[in-house]
Amino acid sequence: MQLTKKIKIAIVIALLLSITFAIFHMTQKEADLPPMTVQEKKARFSSLIVPAVNNVYENLMTRYKRIKEVTAAGKNSDEIEQLKIEYKATTNSELLMALKPHPRSIAIAQAAMESSWATSRFFREAKNVFGVWSFDEDEPRIAALQKRGDKTIWVKKYESVEAAVYDYYRTLARSSAFAEFRQTKMITNDPFILVTKLDRYSEKGSLYGEELTAIIKFNKFNDFDNN
Repeated sequence: MQLTKKIKIAIVIALLLSITFAIFHMTQKEADLPPMTVQEKKARFSSLIVPAVNNVYENLMTRYKRIKEVTAAGKNSDEIEQLKIEYKATTNSELLMALKPHPRSIAIAQAAMESSWATSRFFREAKNVFGVWSFDEDEPRIAALQKRGDKTIWVKKYESVEAAVYDYYRTLARSSAFAEFRQTKMITNDPFILVTKLDRYSEKGSLYGEELTAIIKFNKFNDFDNN
C-alpha cells in the first residue's frame, strides 16, 4: 500500500517536471511569445488569470450570499426561478450548491494545467482557458489541429479571459458529472478534498485530482483562498 502511494507521488512529480520542461523549451513559433524563463511564464500566467478568477469568484460569491439570504427567509423571486432553470436545479438546496463558487486555488490550478500556463493555442487564439469543448456550430469556436479518428474537435472561443472563467464555473455548477463535487463543496472548502471529486473533468480520472493537488501545493495557489 505504501509502495503504491510512493509510486503515485513519483508519477505526479514526474508529470510536473515534464510540464515545466515543456514550458521552458517551447519554441517561439509554437507559443508565439518571446523567449521567457519558467518564472517569467508563470508571472505572465498569474497576471492574465488570477485577476479574472478573483473578479469572477467575488461576483459569484456575492450572488450566492444574496440568494441564500432570500431562500433562508422563505421567499422566492423571478430571479431564483430563472436561476433554477439555468442551473438545472429543482430545489433551493440544489440551486445553492450550484451557485456557491469553489475555491480560487482550484480554478487557477486547472487554468494552469488546461492552458499550459496560458501558452496553449486554444488560449492564444480563443482565450479558452480550460479546454472547454464546443458542440454548437452557431457559437464562436475554433477547431483543434488534431482529430479523433475522422471527427473534428471544436473548442469554445471567448471574448475575454473573464468570460472563459465564468463559463468554467457555470459548467461545474450545472453539469450532472460534477454533482458530487457540488455536494462536497457545501461541506468543505478544502481544495485538496474537492479536487478528488473532479475525476470526470479529464480522461486522466483520479490522477487528475492528484496532479491538481501537486500544482496547488507546489505553487502555493491555496494562498489565494485566504484573501
